Amino acid sequence: QVQLVESGGGLVQPGGSLRLSCAASGFTLDSYKIGWFRQAPGKEREGVSCISRRSEVTYYADSVQGRFTISRDNAKNMVYLQMRDLKPEDTAVYYCAAEFPSVRTVEFCTMTTKPPYWGQGTQVTVSS
Repeated sequence: QVQLVESGGGLVQPGGSLRLSCAASGFTLDSYKIGWFRQAPGKEREGVSCISRRSEVTYYADSVQGRFTISRDNAKNMVYLQMRDLKPEDTAVYYCAAEFPSVRTVEFCTMTTKPPYWGQGTQVTVSS
């Protein structure tokens, strides 16, 4: 059974840091591009950051550029999102998704495509 499971969310003060993890099971993670997306209450889901199969290409939304870092460890079937200098507007449910490698990373991350696999999400709340 193909599954993506996010973890690492929680409550953090503004300026703080969190690291999200995405664990894959039932398939080999390095066969897919992986992305992080988020959805805040009352807003549409948006792309945050995406990474190609062997990490040669990364994409970041303007709102997180310079604060978030995406990485992957294919040997462990894991993808990570290191988030620093968190702001209240980063509050959202964060999802990881897997997309076929033939899809351009920018199209994947700007949600032009419909990735076949999604995790269930992890809540990130930035508040004092």
